[in-house]
This record gives sequence, structure tokens and C-alpha cells, in this order.
Amino acid sequence: MNNLIQRSLLNALGTIAYVSIVVTIMQNGERIFNGMNQITAPIAFLTLFVLSAAITGGLVVGKPVMLFLENQKSDAIKLFIYTLCWLALAVVILLVYSSFTGIQRIY
Repeated sequence: MNNLIQRSLLNALGTIAYVSIVVTIMQNGERIFNGMNQITAPIAFLTLFVLSAAITGGLVVGKPVMLFLENQKSDAIKLFIYTLCWLALAVVILLVYSSFTGIQRIY
């Protein structure tokens, strides 16, 4: 398998794993963080939001930016597009899976 395709798959899997961990924590937040005061909770949530943007941004855009700055523009664009394609495929698989398994809405 092409090195760029392998790297993009790893980037996408890392992103999916991180998002899955954050979703699990958020769905169990009341149980985990029971009793957190009203000032700390929004600060923690917004800090998690910023941290998530940095981590997922690094996973999706980090290496393409490095390649671009090393004047490997074609590889940078390919890696970015491949990563987005893997993430789009993951979204499609999750949507199809949830529609066929009858997963209930959480709201």
C-alpha cells in the first residue's frame, strides 16, 4: 500500500479513536463528573473543545502542512485528501450501521 495512503488511514483512525473517547466521556459525563460546580463545568467543556480542535487538527492537517513547507506540495495535498476520504468513508459506514441496527436517538 502506498505510504501516503497508509499514513492517511492512520491519521483517520487516530481521529476516529480520539472522537470516540471524547463522545464516551461526554455521554457518561453526569456519572463521571457528578457534582462539578457551575463555574468549572463550562471551563472544562470549552477547554476540551480547544484541546479537541488541536488534536484533530494535528492529526488531519499536521503532516500535510509539514510536507507543504518541505516543498512536497503534491504529496501534501494527496495526504490531506486521502485523510478526508477515509473520514468520509467512516461517516458513511457509521450512518449506514446506525440506520440498519436501529440505534435510538439520544435526545
